[in-house]
Amino acid sequence: MAERTYLTIAEIARRTQLPEYTIRYWEQKFRFIRPLRLSSGHRRYTHADIDTLLEVKDLVFVKGYSLDGARKAMAAKKRMKKTPAKAATAAAKGSLLDEIRKDLRELIKEL
Repeated sequence: MAERTYLTIAEIARRTQLPEYTIRYWEQKFRFIRPLRLSSGHRRYTHADIDTLLEVKDLVFVKGYSLDGARKAMAAKKRMKKTPAKAATAAAKGSLLDEIRKDLRELIKEL
């Protein structure tokens, strides 16, 4: 049987072992926890939401972060994930520029 894409708040609460009211509260405090809302108002969570909730749970309950500290730590982690991609792009551009400079120097020598 294939696993469902969207889960209810009750299913999320069971899987994360967090009360439903805590999950709803964390939705208010963390911008990156945004479940799909049906027209009836029911929430539907993805597996990425489970991972995020478990990460927040670890920061708050295991590592002792405050909610504000956990939010800042996760934002910093998100920035770190973006930075290497930008650095790799910049490095690729830099190597391309080096190749162009080398080709231009060779052309100038030929003239």
